[in-house]
Amino acid sequence: MIARVQSYALTGLEGVPVTVETDISKGLPAFEMVGLPDAAVKESKERVKSAIKNSGLDFPAHRITVNFAPAYVKKEGSAFDLPTAVSILLAYGDLQTANKETVAETVFLGELALNGELRAVTGVLPALISARERGVKSFVVPFENAKEAGFIRGVNVYAAKNLKEVVDHLSGLVPISPLPPSNFSPEQGEKRSSDMAYIKGQPLAKRALEVAVAGGHNILFVGPPGSGKTMLARAIPSVLPDMSFDEALEITKIHSVAGVLGEAGIVTERPFRTPHHTATTVSLCGGGNKSVHPGEISLAHGGVLFLDELPEYKRSSLEALRQPLEDGVITISRAGGTATYPASFMLCASMNPCPCGNYGSSAKKCTCTPNDIRRYRARISGPLLDRIDIQVEVDNVKYDDLVSTEKEESSEAVKARTDRARAIQRERFAGSGISTNSEMGEKEQRAYCALSPECSAILKESFENLKLSARARARILKVARTIADLDYSERIEPEHLYEAISYRTYGAAQNNDDLI
Repeated sequence: MIARVQSYALTGLEGVPVTVETDISKGLPAFEMVGLPDAAVKESKERVKSAIKNSGLDFPAHRITVNFAPAYVKKEGSAFDLPTAVSILLAYGDLQTANKETVAETVFLGELALNGELRAVTGVLPALISARERGVKSFVVPFENAKEAGFIRGVNVYAAKNLKEVVDHLSGLVPISPLPPSNFSPEQGEKRSSDMAYIKGQPLAKRALEVAVAGGHNILFVGPPGSGKTMLARAIPSVLPDMSFDEALEITKIHSVAGVLGEAGIVTERPFRTPHHTATTVSLCGGGNKSVHPGEISLAHGGVLFLDELPEYKRSSLEALRQPLEDGVITISRAGGTATYPASFMLCASMNPCPCGNYGSSAKKCTCTPNDIRRYRARISGPLLDRIDIQVEVDNVKYDDLVSTEKEESSEAVKARTDRARAIQRERFAGSGISTNSEMGEKEQRAYCALSPECSAILKESFENLKLSARARARILKVARTIADLDYSERIEPEHLYEAISYRTYGAAQNNDDLI
């Protein structure tokens, strides 16, 4: 007898329907799996066999052949344990279902322990979303994945703790109640980040940070050690806009595939990823020897990727950021396949101005030679620096500012302004698939960044004097548009343009070799 059970495999964030077919025939006892299973799937033979026996059910002492169709899709992970066990029980006749059509229209996902318990698996959310888009309405998942699966609307999700519960549910003896829909509530970033009210001094850097968040622009802080660069970066989550439910689902899909999803079952605040400077190119971009798992830049999607001490990262790792910064997606190609992940993040980086860290400091004297400084800054390539919209230099904070009891502006006040600027952008780009000024293409720039003759003359002079690239000119226009939005101005005025140009002087100086 042949039995068929539905499951799902993942290629990147896209689910692929998989039919688990089991044939039990007479002959010497054997258990074979075909259909391009990986090592984790092949090892499930012993888990499935022990789980069925320890659940008080009979395991057939016959020749068992399990096929995972379609055969051209590679099957990875332990999520096929449950559908394999259910298909064996159906083929053997040990599971008499109350409604065979219901079983045929149900997707099963879950890893089995030797005692029959169901363990959580990764990628449940993207698999369920893909299946729902194909019309599937019923799912059986491990109880540990219940919170994650509860955020899927319009379907019936049954969470089971063990194989026996699944069997009793399918046979109609003890039906499992569908999961109630979970409610999404975004959390504020202040819980894990520093409030800007505690950052003393640095008015220019704070203003640049506000502009960067308001328009989703990349930002680089350059300054001596102890000037507050890292503290400024860690305050960014406190002024980022709250996530919508759709954004949370998209981000959660990536975290679910990567296996880093928290107990809440959904990402409730924007990601803030801070990989160490020893991180490899693979850990940043994703993949592996054969796998195509998401990396840090995909895990930062919808949030912030913070690279502290930027020149200390490997050159190859930094250059790998160029394409995602431009396109907002990354395609990973490995022996195990090809996958495309979203990678639309705000890059925040910090660096010292020289090896000793004191070049340009008003507090300490630099001990580096001009060649030392040039070599140090040359670790950041011009093309990468060109993709960083805002480049701001910070200096040491004065002692009087540190001990001052005067309150600084709080993150709440800054967030109110950035939220209003983001609302203007959402209304401006409604229906275009763009949400922030940083995402504008040439078409949008021509429509929303038109310059007066005076502003055109200012930009032309800066373009020629600073020897800017075409990309730098476009990014200046985007930043100027954001500054105008913060100022509630329909047009880009000269003061908006001057401020945007001032955020490009560091990169222009490096490109022109005018550092010393």
